[in-house]
Amino acid sequence: MLNNWNIRFWEYNFQSPNWLWLLILVPVICWILLKRESKRQGDWKFSGNSETQRKFSTRWIMAVRRTSIVLQCFVLALLIAAMAKPFHWSSFDDFDENYKNGIDIIIAMDVSGSMLAMDFEPNRLEASKEVAKEFVDGRRGDRIGLVVYAGEAYTACPATLDYTILKKQIDKIGEENIEGGTAIGTGLGTAVTRLRSDSLQSKVIILLTDGSNNAGDIDPLTAAELARAKNIRVYTIGVGSNGEAPTPIATPFGIRYENQEVEIDEISLMKIAEITKGQYFRATNKEGLKEIYKEIEKLEKRKMLDQHYKSEPPATPMAFMNWALLIALLSFITNRFLFKTNE
Repeated sequence: MLNNWNIRFWEYNFQSPNWLWLLILVPVICWILLKRESKRQGDWKFSGNSETQRKFSTRWIMAVRRTSIVLQCFVLALLIAAMAKPFHWSSFDDFDENYKNGIDIIIAMDVSGSMLAMDFEPNRLEASKEVAKEFVDGRRGDRIGLVVYAGEAYTACPATLDYTILKKQIDKIGEENIEGGTAIGTGLGTAVTRLRSDSLQSKVIILLTDGSNNAGDIDPLTAAELARAKNIRVYTIGVGSNGEAPTPIATPFGIRYENQEVEIDEISLMKIAEITKGQYFRATNKEGLKEIYKEIEKLEKRKMLDQHYKSEPPATPMAFMNWALLIALLSFITNRFLFKTNE
């Protein structure tokens, strides 16, 4: 029902756009009519005597007359737009969708022991896994892969369109026996190698960590330069609350939790993002991490939706006709019942 009154030109396409050239004449016609109106004589229809009528200022009466002329010209513009056969794609369902230009994405996730810190619910790692799966569910037409790293790195899932398998691999994170430490450079370098030369034009790595590089043979900035050489954008995410967080500590008597300072090498993460034309984010809680993934999704809205329409959509000029009729009626009532003219 609302579409019957929507005349926002920029939301429409036109089947016969050449009619729109006539809109150039509308301001010219409006100027001529206003010029003619300034030379006309007329009186406001009034039931009182002449003396009372003269007390009224004629300035506002002239303004009403000129407004009526402008409205009439607007009616003309609406009729021209209707002749151009406007239509709205959103109201037309007879099409196929083909997402050809997706994105290749690798999620590189830190799985070091500190990711078990409990400043996220239930901990950083489980929160990161849950949010990553939600991100995967929101994609369509993108190949997504998974690299996990601590003191070393490996590919848990190559870039794929099979999101079911990918999410199963995300669920398994934490079950692997992997060397301790945080090798950010190795994790990033492994992710870069997973984006092969046959990758899609848009290539992205989401690098998530809660610490600083203290293991591995590859410097994080060297890995960033490699990513830039392959035209890969890297979005870096620092995970951890401000201040201290309860962190698992291995002792001869088992695992116990101690409050430890959250130390994230934000400078290096910012430089990685800067080198690769990505962006750095800081997540201090689970909700913040969700918002970061949403922001990355907005930044990567580069895919083109190819819509192959099975038939030509019908013209929908009703909104323009409705407004033209309503405004013409108001203008007629104003002229008919308020004014009389002396030619």
